[in-house]
Amino acid sequence: MKLGIHFSNFTVPGQPESIASVLAATARVADQGGVSAFTLMDHWFQMEQMGGPAEPMLEGYTGLGFLAGITERMSLGLLVTGVTYRHPGLLAKTIATLDVLSKGRAVLGIGAAWYEREHLGLGVPFPSLRERFEQLEETIQICRQMWSDENGRFDGRHFQLAETICIPRPLQAPRPPIMIGGSGEQKTLRLVARYADSCNLFAVSHEVVKHKIAVLAGHCETEQRDLASIEKTIIGGADPLEDVDGFLASMAQYAAIGVDQITMSPHGSDPVAWTERMVERVLPRLSDV
Repeated sequence: MKLGIHFSNFTVPGQPESIASVLAATARVADQGGVSAFTLMDHWFQMEQMGGPAEPMLEGYTGLGFLAGITERMSLGLLVTGVTYRHPGLLAKTIATLDVLSKGRAVLGIGAAWYEREHLGLGVPFPSLRERFEQLEETIQICRQMWSDENGRFDGRHFQLAETICIPRPLQAPRPPIMIGGSGEQKTLRLVARYADSCNLFAVSHEVVKHKIAVLAGHCETEQRDLASIEKTIIGGADPLEDVDGFLASMAQYAAIGVDQITMSPHGSDPVAWTERMVERVLPRLSDV
């Protein structure tokens, strides 16, 4: 099983001056230690459960551009891009730029967005859930078109583009991977089966994740898609370092039901030290699961 690191807490000692150095050091340790993916959040306000808007939050793609220049191996993405935050044509261009500058390591993680407070706070439209899912599907279609040889029009219900030109093209062939975040059974997992290269599920329990994968398998059958072609990733909560053996036993159960990667956020006030311990104590054994 692979390990991803999700850097979600920018409240570090000495911030804001220290944020750049702490983020850089954490990413370098992860990259050199064999972590497969490094992700940031896509929010303008910190989430309520992590202190809310009074706590620091970086703009995601600026952060990933910074990381592209100081890492070499691991993939880079947001977990996940809110579909309402950027016009899809500009988003496709942003991902292509990240892919070129990272030498082919960009991932488009995307979802329907949910944090209404930051939309209202910064004056960004927050349409209904139905509309956001419609926009999500069109955005994925636009990105796929812009990263292809097709540079003509796109005429959707929500978005109209006269020219889907994206030069330079992403380095990855046929395009950067697309991850759809969320576990909704009727809409989200259907879109995963139709468009995505990977999904991201909450590690609520082995039983819940097994059920979600079974639902995804049903959508794959409808879409005539091979379930095995979709990478199944989960995001966990508890600190693995508190019980490494227990964590690895749990990951073995997740691997048995088809999970390919676990993503964890650093715990404690020192994300660099936490990541160092993860790549030294956990990752070598996790790779054997």
